[in-house]
Amino acid sequence: MMRGLTIGLLGMALLLGSLFRADPAWATPSSCRNTGNFSHWLEGFKKEALANGISRSTVRAALSDVSFDPRIIKLDRRQSFFSQDFLEFSSKLISKYRLKRGPQLIRKHQRSFARIDKQFGVPAPVIVGLWALESDFGANMGKDRSLRSLATLAYDCRRPELFGPELMAALKIIDRGDLNPSEMIGSWAGELGQTQFLPTHYFNHGVDFDGDGRRDLIKSVPDLLASTANFLVHLGWRRGQPWLEEVRVPRSLDWREADIAIQHPRSFWRRSGVSYANGGALPNDNLGASLLLPMGRLGPGFLAYDNFKVYLEWNNSLIYSTTAAYLATRIAGAPPVDRGRGEIQPIGYKEILQLQRLLARRGHDVGGVDGKLGVKTRSAVKTEQIRLGLPADSYPTPDLLNLLRGG
Repeated sequence: MMRGLTIGLLGMALLLGSLFRADPAWATPSSCRNTGNFSHWLEGFKKEALANGISRSTVRAALSDVSFDPRIIKLDRRQSFFSQDFLEFSSKLISKYRLKRGPQLIRKHQRSFARIDKQFGVPAPVIVGLWALESDFGANMGKDRSLRSLATLAYDCRRPELFGPELMAALKIIDRGDLNPSEMIGSWAGELGQTQFLPTHYFNHGVDFDGDGRRDLIKSVPDLLASTANFLVHLGWRRGQPWLEEVRVPRSLDWREADIAIQHPRSFWRRSGVSYANGGALPNDNLGASLLLPMGRLGPGFLAYDNFKVYLEWNNSLIYSTTAAYLATRIAGAPPVDRGRGEIQPIGYKEILQLQRLLARRGHDVGGVDGKLGVKTRSAVKTEQIRLGLPADSYPTPDLLNLLRGG
């Protein structure tokens, strides 16, 4: 979900959103070149919109003055990256202001959150955490004309199959009466509202929760909160279940089990010596959880439940999803995460690029050589750690990189 272009913490959060959509095609680089005429393409799209039942008045109001914006293409093409580790990244995005403001907003809108909990089963801290990271509680939703951005990206050769439907959905939003074209101001990538919905998600999962007949995710707090909950349920949220819990991990653990793709009952983790961060014993039950070590065996540890996978559906950047889920636990009252038990040597962007190339040469699917330490790259790291006899905690180290360099 790319937003404003401000440099700093909010800018980083906004940028990460659009770079790491649930569909991996959102992050696929391309060197294609546009050779057609935008005006001719736009006329064809207008005809397509009319054929799809969009009213002539909506097509005229939304697209009559839309122009091609080369700046949007440059933003979409640029190679942005973030090489911060989890502790560095989360400490910047989880500010004192957000930790204070989050609970304040839960109290202020407690009636809406009570209705949301009853209807959707999504806890208030989860919604508020995303609200914080996506737009700083509505303070920065972007400043671009969404229809121009969407039309530019739908015309562009890189991903018309993705943005064409988004532009069509934006027209449907207008036709339904939720927003008018002048209200559609958002991120450069066309996302709308205080939790930054793509138009297709807005149209399909937006909720009129204040009863005014419109689904307004820009100005109506009840609508945006309920719509966020509704979308999370669509992504798989399970009522009454946890999402992320900090734990202590014994040094003797079989690190191969620490993998977001591996799930065991909490009783298994309890027998393995894993405990809550305060030293308390885990329940001896069958609730499934994965052991997530975002910085390897020396860093913080979490039990990640099925609801954590919903965060990855919302945004498939592991560092973003872990930070968002952790922020929700902090807003819910959890203490700051333990920083781990040893000096961690994270590798930087250039080293991750080299690591991905070396892994790809060995036949691993790393999800693209993009300098981002995602789930697929971590899985490949784990495989090589096992092969080389290293602790298989899925977190790359300078030692692993040196061994791979040597063949």
